[in-house]
Amino acid sequence: MRSSPPRPTLTEFIGACIENDPLRKAERLGTQAPVGRLPLISYASVNRNTTKTTRRSFLQNAAALAAPLVITSNALGNDAKAPASERVTLGHIGVGNRGRTLLRGFQNCKAAESVAVADCYRTRRDHLAKVIKGQAYQDFREMLARDDIDAIVIATPDHWHVPVAVMAARAGKDCYVEKPLGISIEQDLICRKVFRDKQRVFQYGTQQRSMRPCWLGCELVRRGVIGQLTAIEVVAPNGSGGGSTEPASVPDDLDYDMWNGPAEPKPYSFGRCQPPGTYWVYDYSIGYLAGWGAHPLDIMVWGSDADVSGMVEIEGTGVVSESGLYNAVYNWDITGKFGSVAFKFTPGRDSTKFIGTDGWIRVWRGGVDASNKEWLTTNIAAADAQLSVSLRQDENFIEAIKTRREAVSPIGDTVRSDVISHLCNIAVRTGRKIRWDPAKEVIVDDEAAAKMMHRPMRAPWSLETV
Repeated sequence: MRSSPPRPTLTEFIGACIENDPLRKAERLGTQAPVGRLPLISYASVNRNTTKTTRRSFLQNAAALAAPLVITSNALGNDAKAPASERVTLGHIGVGNRGRTLLRGFQNCKAAESVAVADCYRTRRDHLAKVIKGQAYQDFREMLARDDIDAIVIATPDHWHVPVAVMAARAGKDCYVEKPLGISIEQDLICRKVFRDKQRVFQYGTQQRSMRPCWLGCELVRRGVIGQLTAIEVVAPNGSGGGSTEPASVPDDLDYDMWNGPAEPKPYSFGRCQPPGTYWVYDYSIGYLAGWGAHPLDIMVWGSDADVSGMVEIEGTGVVSESGLYNAVYNWDITGKFGSVAFKFTPGRDSTKFIGTDGWIRVWRGGVDASNKEWLTTNIAAADAQLSVSLRQDENFIEAIKTRREAVSPIGDTVRSDVISHLCNIAVRTGRKIRWDPAKEVIVDDEAAAKMMHRPMRAPWSLETV
């Protein structure tokens, strides 16, 4: 029979309490001091009040509780986990298919600990809360009000990405946000402003920047091996029409009003709140122009600055179904120019091809090819790299939080790639060539198209600054 561990002395106990004090933890991680509770109404009125607990009262309360305490081995850390005082605590908002995958990944990060989940589906949140031995929330705003959560992982449907991220940043949380970013250019620009103003770490969940072939291809392009860049060809998986609009009963475990949130509610139908409905219904997304286009377009931005080199022109065709549930653009055929660099975007397998005066390099998820195969054998030391080196997107995020350095997929690059998706969407829906000034970040010479940079949000949700 195993003997009981020795009871810590009062001095040892108080030392452990100080080490886990939220104020002490904030200082160690370089984050802001803990924030107070958020109102459970519109996040346009968030107040960031610091806790009123003093160190003296904290230690007095700690001493009173000293007698029954046992410090567990999990709190002290082991080969799989860092000591509790050195872990970044995470809350997960949206734990469907993609959200569960992300949660499993973060569970394997030594310096991370998932402590809470929020989801509009009761069965999802309750199950995963038990898995992590944490708290389940129906309303994610209650999670954001917690002082002991450092960062938020967002894997909701697309229309919630920016609203949740903006609320989290204003609450002092760092964020890992699944792609795509917003459902409008306006959302993208506001999200970037808030994260920069609040000095929060942002990581985009595009993954490919943490894949060596993608890094190598973009690094070589940045080094100029293909000569002067003349064209970029981007390919992403296609969407589709179809889907049922037949009214159906809302599942018993779904909070359908919260699921809609800032989107105008429509009668519930089978497939509306599940993929591919969440990807291909225009109420909640702009389809795979962004949902999958985020991957190769992000690689385009990582490998070059063509999209900010001069006036952007985008035109093209696509299909928008007039019947059925799915009404985002598909079968697109986009052409354009970034300054003097030609641009083409078509459906197919994920790919970004950089074409220059001396050859080409093509990058896709997990692979890279080149007109000159010898380029691919180039030995580049990490210390000499122009681009950040990351082995895992989730671990890179945790490291960025602890060091307060920019993550490998920062908000600035995220906005650049997402804006291109939106310009493509606007071009198809208007049937006109769209001209974008990347310096002023406005659509020019087309007032009607410029209005499409904005999409309304259902009250009380808004993106007003505080």
